[in-house]
Amino acid sequence: MRGSGGEPPKRRRRPRRKPPQQQLPEGDAPILSPQPGEPDPIKPAGKRNPGRNLPLATIVGMVLLAALFVSLFALPQIFPFMVALTAVIGSIEVATALSHRGMEVPLPPLLLGAVGMVVSTVSWGAEGLVTSAAIAIGVVTIWRVADATGMSALRDVMGAVFTIAWLPLLGCFLLLLHAQPDGAWRALLALLVPVANDTGGYFAGVLFGRTPMAPAISPKKTWEGFAGSLLLGSLAAVLISTLALGGPWWFGLVLGPVIVVVATVGDLCESLLKRDLGLKDMGQLLPGHGGIMDRIDSLLLAAPVTYLLLGVLL
Repeated sequence: MRGSGGEPPKRRRRPRRKPPQQQLPEGDAPILSPQPGEPDPIKPAGKRNPGRNLPLATIVGMVLLAALFVSLFALPQIFPFMVALTAVIGSIEVATALSHRGMEVPLPPLLLGAVGMVVSTVSWGAEGLVTSAAIAIGVVTIWRVADATGMSALRDVMGAVFTIAWLPLLGCFLLLLHAQPDGAWRALLALLVPVANDTGGYFAGVLFGRTPMAPAISPKKTWEGFAGSLLLGSLAAVLISTLALGGPWWFGLVLGPVIVVVATVGDLCESLLKRDLGLKDMGQLLPGHGGIMDRIDSLLLAAPVTYLLLGVLL
């Protein structure tokens, strides 16, 4: 039919039905997905994931700390054995990590050299350490060159020299400290301040961490965590240097921050190596911590620095 004007009647459009919305319980807010560059509305700002099994890591840490005190004070004759065992396991971890870049570090002469450096340090002191380190490097070089030549052999020798210098050479400074008067306390100072550095930095970083220190190397390290490292590390240095070594109160305030800085540099260097090798941890021997190297990375550089500063200032 047409209207009076001869035009067809207009059809009425039915309104579209809106899809039913999901009813939320009273008091609940809708969950929105964060847009790129916006914070997640579900996660509270500033909270950081501890990143590891804290109870298990604490138990393993307490066991290691107890073994350290036993070897330093109850059975000091086994302390060189503990250093040698740590150097051997750590050398295996480093050699295995370097193999991810195609390096074939010769383990037999490397491990023999690590043990020989410990024995020489205990027997002849600093002179024995230097001599045995030179011999170990020479033996490793001859061993690898006898098996292969060219750039691959040179690269493998450099990896072995790096491992010798990083582990047994630096670690044997603990034996030089241990051989001095009040040696157990001197060695404990070199070991406990880096432990306090790690502990203070971890908890301060988890609770207050906001400003990344070196995001390209270690994303979880923050300047707030470093402040916690300085606080707890300096406290440990003051307590040991004054109560155990009889030094002036200011000595710990000088030694503590220096060791904390050096220990942090050692930790960052290992993080840089792991990032370059594409590894999360250097090993899996210590549950909640990773490998031996993940536990001692900060104290390896601290040992020679403590040895030198105690010799000059105390």
